[in-house]
Amino acid sequence: MNLVINNRRETVPDDIRTIKDLLDFKKFSFPRIIVRINGKLIRKPAYPETVIRENDRIEAIHMISGG
Repeated sequence: MNLVINNRRETVPDDIRTIKDLLDFKKFSFPRIIVRINGKLIRKPAYPETVIRENDRIEAIHMISGG
């Protein structure tokens, strides 16, 4: 499947079907991560059931705090 992930065109295996699958595949395990699909914010509890589709634009941004 072809996706745009963080402004980069990428091909991921076809068995990647949900946001959770994608985050696991990419090893994005940050505790404070924000995900948007085609500009729409996806809440963390919805990651396991939110389906991704061919050519979706996905932004996965981890929040960092510091001083």
